[in-house]
Amino acid sequence: MEWKNKWQVLTSCDASSLVIDSLCNQAEGLNATIACFSFDFAAQKEQSPTSMMGALVKQLVWGLEETPEEVSRACKNQKNAIGGRGPQLSDIVEMLQSTSPKKRTFICIDALGECVVEHRVKVLNSLNEILQKCLGTRIFLTGRPHIRSEIGRRLTGRVTSISISPKRDDIIRYLRSRLDEDTIPDAMDSNLEADILKKIPEDISEMYVKQQH
Repeated sequence: MEWKNKWQVLTSCDASSLVIDSLCNQAEGLNATIACFSFDFAAQKEQSPTSMMGALVKQLVWGLEETPEEVSRACKNQKNAIGGRGPQLSDIVEMLQSTSPKKRTFICIDALGECVVEHRVKVLNSLNEILQKCLGTRIFLTGRPHIRSEIGRRLTGRVTSISISPKRDDIIRYLRSRLDEDTIPDAMDSNLEADILKKIPEDISEMYVKQQH
């Protein structure tokens, strides 16, 4: 897999899983470390920019042979902070900037569109800071088309968009395979199954890919 692009954006959760699996399989050969995060609409209150970036730091540090001095020092300082205050977003961004140069780094963020709007601004600005300082870092994002322009504004660099249209037959084939795995088959009659196979393919929205060179 060639990674000549600075970052990529897809809206497909399955595409995201495929990319992450591929990166994990090749991580050792690439001498790379990988961090992933998935936004969830039902957990918007808990998934703040600070918690999201903190989760990335933990994963990236785990992939290193030793903890960078900057991260260790920041953690010690936080223990001595008044009231046990946790690290601020700017502190976490600095940790990520100190961690990323240690190895080639891939950051994968799924369902960015599920992030609260005001949080998304901070997330994208933070990622942009990391990209500007860490030339060996690549960021892979997934999101709905409505955040396309926002990503282009917040992440500086050359951007290319590629539309992806799922095939109806592929969607139906996937749905059938999941229905066949149902552990309670008696809970669904033929009419409900027919409705599922008809309605879901009709509601699938367009997907897209973005790349920054």
